Amino acid sequence: MEREELERLLGGGDDTSSAALAALRTGASYVIWDGTTSSKSLATVYGRRLRHTLRKGIETSGLAQAVQHLDLYGRPVRLGQITTADRSWIFMLFLDEDGSTLVACTGVRQAQPDPPRPDAC
Repeated sequence: MEREELERLLGGGDDTSSAALAALRTGASYVIWDGTTSSKSLATVYGRRLRHTLRKGIETSGLAQAVQHLDLYGRPVRLGQITTADRSWIFMLFLDEDGSTLVACTGVRQAQPDPPRPDAC
């Protein structure tokens, strides 16, 4: 999928897709995988991830909404991923089977490694 096409799909206006679009426009890398996966099974997996991130205090964007959309969608979806240039966020994209419509989008902040201590050798 061309970058311009992905930018068009992310133009839906919700906060998460807008953040993914901004990341894409500022040099984020992306991949759209071939094949499809059951949206119901992904709703289950991402429902578990939602509970995990809430327990651990991990910052997410649009995760609860993505779980709801996937559960209601009921058809296979293609997966995509956008990684911000500074690797601080990863956005997961859920597209319809032919990749022409964005079904859901979620983002999760990535843990940043601690800087080395000055006294460490």
